[in-house]
Amino acid sequence: MLQQVMTSPGVIEFREVETPRPAAGEALVRIEKIGICGSDIHVYHGEHPFTSYPVTQGHEVSGVVEALGEGVEGLRVGQKVTIQPQVVCGECYPCRHGKYNLCEQLKVMGFQTTGVASHFFAVDARKVTPLPETMSLDDGAMIEPLAVAVHAVRRAGDVRGQKIVVLGAGPIGNLVAQTAAGLGAADVMITDVSDWRLEKAAQCGVAHCVNTKREDLGEAILAAFGPDKADVIYDCAGNDVTMGQAIRYARKGSTIILVAVFAGMAKVDLAVLNDHELDLNTSMMYRSEDYEKAIELASTGRVQLAPLVSRRFPFREYLDAYRYIDEHRETTMKVIIEVQK
Repeated sequence: MLQQVMTSPGVIEFREVETPRPAAGEALVRIEKIGICGSDIHVYHGEHPFTSYPVTQGHEVSGVVEALGEGVEGLRVGQKVTIQPQVVCGECYPCRHGKYNLCEQLKVMGFQTTGVASHFFAVDARKVTPLPETMSLDDGAMIEPLAVAVHAVRRAGDVRGQKIVVLGAGPIGNLVAQTAAGLGAADVMITDVSDWRLEKAAQCGVAHCVNTKREDLGEAILAAFGPDKADVIYDCAGNDVTMGQAIRYARKGSTIILVAVFAGMAKVDLAVLNDHELDLNTSMMYRSEDYEKAIELASTGRVQLAPLVSRRFPFREYLDAYRYIDEHRETTMKVIIEVQK
């Protein structure tokens, strides 16, 4: 079979390797679709601090069960599936208390261990999550980022009836906004400086889309939500400007959730954070229950994934996909690799 290998930043090779056989407790998955995310792009540019080369990429994935190892239950050959890419120790404090997304030895497929970018992938069957037969494989490959959004939204607890602001309308921000609405939020606003991304959010049903280059965020929140402002603000952009906006315009005593990863050291007004008794929380990846809820939201139409697909590339054109993303940063949401083409 063919396996993608990034041998150094910007350099991809395809190697002929033996097709794996599933060991006891494993499933062999025929990989169909792989989504490229922002972290993959950091690896492509040599800017990911926790990835070394060579590395086989791929962690946003859909496929079909090809074979099952001895003792595997709950899966069947021919079934559509996705894969949870976390590799955890199972022994540290977070793992022992059900928070394995915070494992002290956490590795992620495609970054610190081998990713799924190959024709077939043998994996611990416990990491395989079935997809509805009615779900497209494109949507299946986006369950992973949707699970990120589900986990992030749930970090604020039950959002039913609440008013939500999402800062940043990239793929994760879009999905956070859709997820908040899908989980029962009363009203949702999303912001960005890109009209194209805001139009995409509106296409996905987000009620209030605000370009903060032209509109004052504080005034926009008051106009949309009234004097009680927002109950929760999610920062999905991750920079001093957006976190500064969150702190400045949050209702006193309300909650801010940092979803994005800051590229450098943050410089924000902690004095106001303290004076307004704001709860600043964070979000890290997902757990199985987030995958299950993500699949439910997508399969019931409460979250739309298809509008986020900007382009598809055959497996052999992996490098072209990265080049396309670099050349179309402002008008690209999700690029999908079609592995069997």
